[in-house]
Amino acid sequence: MSTLDSRLKENDAVIFIDRKGRRYLKMLRAGKKILIRGELRADELFGVEEGSRIKFSTGEAFLVLRPTYADLIPHLPRAAQVIYPKDTGPLLVWGDVFPGATVVEGGTGAGALTIALLRAVGPNGRVISYELREDFADAARKNVAAFFGDAPNWTLKVRDLYTGFDETGVDRMFLDLAEPGRALAVAAQALRPGAVLVCYVPTAMQLKETVDALQARSDFGEIESFETLLRHWQVKGMSVRPHFRMIAHSAFIIVSRRLVPNTANPPEVFTSNNSEANGIDPESDEPAD
Repeated sequence: MSTLDSRLKENDAVIFIDRKGRRYLKMLRAGKKILIRGELRADELFGVEEGSRIKFSTGEAFLVLRPTYADLIPHLPRAAQVIYPKDTGPLLVWGDVFPGATVVEGGTGAGALTIALLRAVGPNGRVISYELREDFADAARKNVAAFFGDAPNWTLKVRDLYTGFDETGVDRMFLDLAEPGRALAVAAQALRPGAVLVCYVPTAMQLKETVDALQARSDFGEIESFETLLRHWQVKGMSVRPHFRMIAHSAFIIVSRRLVPNTANPPEVFTSNNSEANGIDPESDEPAD
């Protein structure tokens, strides 16, 4: 098992953190200067242990670390809204992405989820991304190259996925689209029986339209939908309280399974979010007697 060297090197992405906790994402390029409040030659950081405190020309000290995924995504260069870390975790878990999986991503944006998928499938898996806009695709290519690295198992196709996917036997699919319900027919052709389809939509109307479209088909079932809310807490001495601001709604996550057509159980079973199986009365959402 290989481990990442704690010493910084050329072309590393790093986060500089000031005394107030503000974060600045930078790349260590040989011969280049890093400018925040003051300046520092990037070469001076080569060989420095991450977790060190570094002084800039003004004397101000910054903590320097390689960014975690949660650090990276809010600072990712982008033209489109990214999928934030609070949603990425549930997407990967409920989407059941595993090492070696073949995953199709519809709607790449800045490449935030792409990076997470590449990390999850590992070198033996495959990620195939479909993106309609060339400017978004170009941003994704740059971000994957800069913040993930070489990805020979990633394929990016700039085209309209509503016309169909080239792949079949796909294990997992993620759709970050305005109208994922329109893509269900082509998604069903690409996914293998038992595969997981995950849709990501921002509004309640899109949620309803997508779930209605899934419920109308016999080749998708086990439909569940949810959102994630994230609230940080302040812990300073005797002051232990939630932050006044929180990351609340960002989007809805809709998860379903690809079924063998015409063998689905009645809709009330497949759309109950497994309530009865979990001891919950689906009419009341309270524990059953």
